[in-house]
Amino acid sequence: MIKVVVLGAGNLGYHLTQKMLNSTTIKLIQVYNRSIHKIEYLKDKVEITNNLNHLKQADIYILCVSDNAIQEISSHLNSPTKLVLHTSGATSIDNLKSNSEKGVIYFPQTFSIDKNVNFNNIPICIEASADKSLTLLKKFASEFSNNIYLINSEQRKVVHLAAVFVNNFVNHLYYNAEQICNEKNVPFEILHPIILETVQKIDKISPFKAQTGPAKRQDTKTINTHKSMLTSTQLDIYTLLTKSIQETYVKKL
Repeated sequence: MIKVVVLGAGNLGYHLTQKMLNSTTIKLIQVYNRSIHKIEYLKDKVEITNNLNHLKQADIYILCVSDNAIQEISSHLNSPTKLVLHTSGATSIDNLKSNSEKGVIYFPQTFSIDKNVNFNNIPICIEASADKSLTLLKKFASEFSNNIYLINSEQRKVVHLAAVFVNNFVNHLYYNAEQICNEKNVPFEILHPIILETVQKIDKISPFKAQTGPAKRQDTKTINTHKSMLTSTQLDIYTLLTKSIQETYVKKL
């Protein structure tokens, strides 16, 4: 049984906590958060604390905190034989400042507290400072998914950057599309099938080959019509992406 303490109660911390509470091979023994009221809902299931000096002895300590807090919080975790993990995609393993074994477990997935996730389908990127720690980390990660990658800090930054493009930026475009629809009293769900088809298509063909639309066709009449319908910020986004698409296909087609 792997004993674990989770530090942080954000989106990822919430989902990891829920998964471990239902595990038969992982024992979640404590959850820490700076604001105790955010984890009071757990008090009947696991010990909670907002004091780093009151952390229990565990095999693994998982930091589900902001990137800016990793160094500070990890510096309080000085158990040389224990494994301290952070969960950041953009932060080096060297940012862990504890006097302990160090590692990273990164889930390139979007997490929201009000949306369940299936960990079985999520890839997990892991890194550790020593072979013994890597063995423990592999065992721990395999309780969530069998889709495990050994990824170093530089490679993980690439994964995180690419994830920002395919998730954060794309989701913001969904938001803008929703606003455009709402302004003209058009139901946004009309676009759900094309969103799903766009995602499913790249399982079969490359994004380059999957590209369609007026920018690729150099359809300036339609592009100008679209531009006349947009707010200033939306116009900036539309113009930049149109230019990028046009340059991509002028060069490569």
